[in-house]
Parts: sequence; C-alpha cells; structure tokens
Amino acid sequence: MRLTLIIAAGLALAFSLAGTPAASAVPADDPQPGALLAADPAPALIAPPVSLPGRAWSLLYRSTSATGEPNVVSGTLLLPPGEWTGPGERPVVSYAVGTHGLGDQCAPSAQLASGTEQELGLVQQALARGWAVVVTDYEGLGTPGDHTYVVARSEGRAVLDAVRAAVVVPTAGLSADAPVGIWGYSQGGGAAAAAAEQAAVYAPELDVRGVAAGGVPADLAAVFASGSDSPQATGLIVAATAGFDAAYPELALRDLLTPAGQALYDDVRDDCVSEIVAKGLPFTAEGLSAVPDALAGDEVRDRLAENDAGSVAPAFPALVYHGGADELIPATQGRGLRADWCAHGATVQYTELPGAEHVGGAVLGGPAAVSWLADRFAGLPAPTSC
Repeated sequence: MRLTLIIAAGLALAFSLAGTPAASAVPADDPQPGALLAADPAPALIAPPVSLPGRAWSLLYRSTSATGEPNVVSGTLLLPPGEWTGPGERPVVSYAVGTHGLGDQCAPSAQLASGTEQELGLVQQALARGWAVVVTDYEGLGTPGDHTYVVARSEGRAVLDAVRAAVVVPTAGLSADAPVGIWGYSQGGGAAAAAAEQAAVYAPELDVRGVAAGGVPADLAAVFASGSDSPQATGLIVAATAGFDAAYPELALRDLLTPAGQALYDDVRDDCVSEIVAKGLPFTAEGLSAVPDALAGDEVRDRLAENDAGSVAPAFPALVYHGGADELIPATQGRGLRADWCAHGATVQYTELPGAEHVGGAVLGGPAAVSWLADRFAGLPAPTSC
C-alpha cells in the first residue's frame, strides 16, 4: 500500500507539471527499482528561447531511499540529434549534478526547462560525443518530500535507477545492453562514487564501464569539520543537516542547533544554492551548534559513515579528480578516496588540478572526464594511479 501511494503521488506530480495526463505514463504496479513511471517530452533550454539540440524527456521512476524504502525520483533524459554511428549501442551517461539547493525549483529538471542549468556546459560535452545523458533530480528534489542532500546512499541509487528508467523510454531508442558511464562532481561526485560502490549489488545488470567522480566529499565528518569555522560553508553544512534529517528523522539534528541555527535551517529548506550560501555568511557552523562536537554521537557518526565513500571497490575503473586548492572539500578528500579504493583492489586514476578551487575543479576537470569515459566506452585499458 505504501509503495502504491508513493507512486501515485509521483504520477500526480507528473500530471500537474505537464498540464495534461502523461502520454507515456506506465502503470503504477511495478515495484522494482528503476521502473519507469512516466516519460514525457520536455523542454531543455540553453537559454530562453534557445533549445538544446536533440530531444528531451522528463522522467519519473522508482528508486530506493537510504533506509531501503521505495521512493519516486524525477529526472531528465537528453538525447543528441542524429543516429548513433559508433560501434554497438549508444552509450548512456548518468550525470549527477553538484549542489543545486533544497527547493523543488532548484532541481536540474526545472533548471533545464527554464534555461538556467549551470552545469549544462558539462552535460553538452557528453552529448557532443553522441551519448545519451540522463540527469537525476535525486530524492525529494522535484518530487514530494524533503531533499536528502549529500545522503550518498540514496543519491547513488537514484543515479543507477535513472539509467534503468532511461533505457526503457519507448521513443528514445536506447538499449538495456548499452554501455553506461557514471559522472558527477561535488555533491554529484559523492553520488557518483556511491553509485559505483553499490552498482555490483544494486544494479548488476547494468554494463557500467567506468565512473568519473570529481570533488568527492568522501569523508563527510571531516568535510564538515574542515568547514565548521568558514562562513562560506555554513549554509551548506546546515543544508546537509536538513538532508540527513530528511533521510534519518531519528537523528533530530535540528535539535542540536542554537535558535539562530534552527531559524537558518528552517529558512533554507526551500532555497537554491546561492541563497543558502548567502544566508549562511553571517554565521559559522561551529557558532550555530548548541552542543559541543555535535557529530560525536554514535548514531550520527554511524549514519555519516554509511554515506562515506571508499569502503567498497568499484567493479569497474574509476577516475577521481579534485581541485588542489578546493576551499570547500579539501583535496585530501580526493587523495584519501584514491588510497581507499586502491587498497580495496580497484583500478583508479587520480588527477589533482593544481591551484583549482571548488568550482574551477568542475570546469577544468570536465573535458578530461569526458575523454576518460570515451576511452572506457572504446574498451581501452584504464590507467591507474594505484
């Protein structure tokens, strides 16, 4: 009954967004992760009124929360113009965006529809190769409920299930046997890493050829600690507090904040990233904590650790890249992830971008990530830094 209600709510959202019933809505009786619930032609704008060449669909699909509960996630499938002329099936890249915010209006599907998607330039590099790209909105960003921001376990599942849904869109012409690439940066890097670690068990039927994960917050407790006295990070840390409360209500992290911290927590829950950062600037996360070392409790640390990256080797090659001067997620995070995955027997190439801060790492690392994925699709041997 609960799954039926969740799916029904998702379909109702699809109808309300489209204005008319979804032309390709799928019966809501398939409980399997990745089941496509609705797929409809959608706008994808470079900037109004210029449309992205090719075709786009808005998707609703079944996924799984961090605690194993069924949920409904939205996303967008982008297909470049023209037929695929390369060998085999057209590759599918599951692209995981960086921090967009907590409000539904911040979802990449909404930003693509309005021509305001800041990461479109990266996505276009993949489309230019002739690949299909599916972009998840993650849990609670574009669908009912709160966004489970930086809860990598649910984000990774949403990334994998987006591919499962994309390859069965009736008019897209994709194949369930398509080679798959996973790519993301920042929040998306964490999601990509989580997808890579879960793929062999959660989605073993997918032919994943590689993961490119940049700016990964691999050790969340360490990331939060490093930003605890930085006003630039305050809003994002409070947003992460809300994200973990959404995934694990029993943590009640809001209760560990001062009155000013609770007010900021409530204020940013419907905001996009620029507003979240701006509203946090007058504060530090340390100053908003009502409890010394608020993350020291066993239950909190266990939940954070469940969403860290590095404990399981991906079953396919990985590219890990990081800005050497990243002010939000220190480069020690990328180095640590490389070391952990290598220790578990993975094939990992690590690239550090000298002098690059957080945003610069995304921009500078993007072309190399696309080239690296192209080599994986071509079947070339993967380089290693292990």
